[in-house]
Amino acid sequence: MKRYKLKNLDCATCALEIEEELKKQDGVKFAAVNFATSELVVDAEDHEKVVETVKKVEQEVELESIEKEEELDVNKKREIGIILTSAILFAIGTIFNEQLHAIFPAEYVVLLTSYIIVGWKIIWKGITNLKNKVVFDENFLLTIATLGAIAIHELPEAVAVMLFFRVGEFLQDLAVDKSRRAIKALVEIKPTFANLKVNGEVRRVKPEEVKVGDLIVVKPGEKIPLDGVIVEGNSVVDTSALTGESKPRDVAVGDEVLSGMVNISGLIVVKVTRSFSESAVSKILKLVEEASSRKAKAERFITRFARYYTPAVIALAAVISTIPPIAFNEPFSPWIYRALVLLVISCPCALVVSIPLSYFASIGKAARIGVLVKGSNYVDRLTSTRIFAFDKTGTLTKGSFKVVGIVTKNGFKEEEVLKLAAIAEKNSNHPIAKSIVEAYGEVRAEVKSHKEIPGRGVVAELDGTKIAVGNDAMMHELNVEHECFRDETVVHVAVNGKYAGYIIVSDEPKEDAKKAIEELKKSGCKVVMVTGDSKRVAERIAKELGVDDFYAELMPWQKVEVIEELKKKYDSVAFVGDGINDAPVIARADVGIAMGAMGSDAAIEIADVVVMDDKPSKVSESLKLSKRTQRIVWQNITFALAVKGIFIALGSLGLATMWEAVFADVGVTLIAILNSMRLLR
Repeated sequence: MKRYKLKNLDCATCALEIEEELKKQDGVKFAAVNFATSELVVDAEDHEKVVETVKKVEQEVELESIEKEEELDVNKKREIGIILTSAILFAIGTIFNEQLHAIFPAEYVVLLTSYIIVGWKIIWKGITNLKNKVVFDENFLLTIATLGAIAIHELPEAVAVMLFFRVGEFLQDLAVDKSRRAIKALVEIKPTFANLKVNGEVRRVKPEEVKVGDLIVVKPGEKIPLDGVIVEGNSVVDTSALTGESKPRDVAVGDEVLSGMVNISGLIVVKVTRSFSESAVSKILKLVEEASSRKAKAERFITRFARYYTPAVIALAAVISTIPPIAFNEPFSPWIYRALVLLVISCPCALVVSIPLSYFASIGKAARIGVLVKGSNYVDRLTSTRIFAFDKTGTLTKGSFKVVGIVTKNGFKEEEVLKLAAIAEKNSNHPIAKSIVEAYGEVRAEVKSHKEIPGRGVVAELDGTKIAVGNDAMMHELNVEHECFRDETVVHVAVNGKYAGYIIVSDEPKEDAKKAIEELKKSGCKVVMVTGDSKRVAERIAKELGVDDFYAELMPWQKVEVIEELKKKYDSVAFVGDGINDAPVIARADVGIAMGAMGSDAAIEIADVVVMDDKPSKVSESLKLSKRTQRIVWQNITFALAVKGIFIALGSLGLATMWEAVFADVGVTLIAILNSMRLLR
C-alpha cells in the first residue's frame, strides 16, 4: 500500500475519475482517492503505471509525498493576479461596451483577452479531458457553454461565466485548504525526533531508528516519541492529543507513557516497549488517514448519482436547443442560450466535494475528542444504531479490583488461601488475578504448570499440589463442593480438589459510566450489559448504572450468540469491550467499539471505533457527532439538489442567465463546504 499527495487536484469529479480509472488497471488491488485531503492510497504492482494513469486522466496533477506550503502561497498569488487582470479587462469591456462596440475589433480584443486570461486553464483541461474520453467534466462543459455564448455574440456573459467560475473555484480551494489544515491540525501529533541514550550519551535520532528495549530521554516541553515505561524521573504529561482529556496526568517510575503525549515538567527516561510503527501515535495517524477509504452510503450514493445526473442534464440541453425551435419555427439563438445555461449548472461539484469533506471533518473532530473512527461508513452505522451492548469489566467498571475479604473453609487459614491463589494467578493478566497478587505481595514461588481457562479461572501445580482458582462454573466443572453467600465478585480456591474458601474482590463503575448510559437512552437507544461475570454481580452493576437489561456468566462464544440474537431484533447493534476475549464479539457486531488505553491489541485492531481514554461517555459523544454529521450531509444534499433543480427549471424557461447559473454551481459548492466545516468547531 502506497500513499501519494495529489498536487493541483482541484476538481472532485476528477478525483472520482482517477479512482475509477485506477481500479480498471491490471495489477491494481486497491485504489482510493480522498479529495478532502488530496491523497491517493493505492496497492499496485507497478507504481509507474499508477503515475501514468493519473496523468492520463489529469495531466496537471502531480504525485508527491509532501506538499510544500511556499509553493501553495505562490500559486495563490498567481491565481489572484490572473483573476484581477481578467476582472479589470471585463469591467472595461462592460462599462465601455457601447464605445468599444462602435470600433469592431476593440470589443473582441478587450473581452476575448479577458476571457483567454481567466479561461485558458479551463479550456486546456477540457480539451485534454476530451482526448482522454472524459466528456462530462465541468471544464469541457464550461468551454462548450462559453464558446457557444461567444458564437451567438454574448461576449460579456461568456467572460462572466469564466471569471465567476474561476473566482468561485479559488474561494472553494481556500475553503477546502482551510478545512484540510484544520483536520490535519487535529491529528498532527507525530513526533519528529527521539533523544536516544546509549552508554551514557544522548543523541538525537528519528523515532523510526529506536528499537524496543532502548532508553530515550524526554525533556520538559517535548513530545514523547515512542510508547514505553518510565525508568527514571517523574513528571506531568499532557494527554489531550491522544485522549481529548484536558487534565494533565502525573507519571512516575513504572508508569506507562504513550507517543504523542507531551512532557510538561520534569525530565524522564523511558524504556521503549513498542517500535514506532506499532506506537499509539502511528496507529492514530494510520487510522485517521485510512478512514476516508471506507465510504459511507451517502458518499456512494453521490458517486452513482454523478454518473447519471450530468449526462441527463446534457441530454436535456440538447433537446432544448433543437426541438423547440424546430417545432415552433423559432430562431435557434435563444434556445441555444438556454441550453448553454443548463450546461453551466450540470456539474454536481457541490455534492461530490462537500459530502466526503463532511465525513472527513467528522472523523477529524472525533480524533480531537479522543475517539478514532476507522471509516466514514461507521459514522453512518453509529447513527442508525439503536442498541448498545457493553462489556462490564474494564469497560463500564474500572477493572481495578481490590481484595476486600477472605472466607476460609475446611481448616485453611486466610493467609494460606491468599498465598495459594496468588501463586496460581501470578502469570495471569486478568484484572482480578492482578488484584489477588497485589494483595499478597511479591510471589517468589514458581509453578510447574499453569493453564488459564477463559471465562473460568486458572489451574496451576506447585510441588505436586494442584491449585484451582476461579468462578462458580469452574468449581462445578471440577466437582468441588463450594458455597458463596456474598453479592461481590467471588474467587473460589480449591487445593487438590478440596475447597479452601473464597476471596471477595470488589470492582466499581467508572465515574462517567452512568452518564454515558443516560445519554444513550436519551438518544432513543437501548443499553444492555454483556459479561462473563456472575449473575449477582452483573445484576448489582446493571441496577446501579441503569442499563435496560443484562446477560451474565457468558463465555466469549456465548457473547457472540447474544449479539446474534440482538441483531435479529435490531437493524444495527454496537458492542463496546476491551479484553482479548471481546475480540470475537467486537468483530461480529455491526459497530465494534474498543477501549484503547487499557484494551487488548486484538480488540483495538479489530474494532471499528477506538476510544483512546477508555471513557464510556465518549461512546455517547460519538453517537451525537455521527448524528450531527448525517444532518449536515443531508442538508448539503437537499440544498444542492433544490438550488440546481430551481436553476434547471429557470434555465429551461429562459429566466436564468449564465452568470446566475455559475452561482448554482460554484456558489452552492462553496456554501456546502462552509456548512461541512461546522463539524470542526
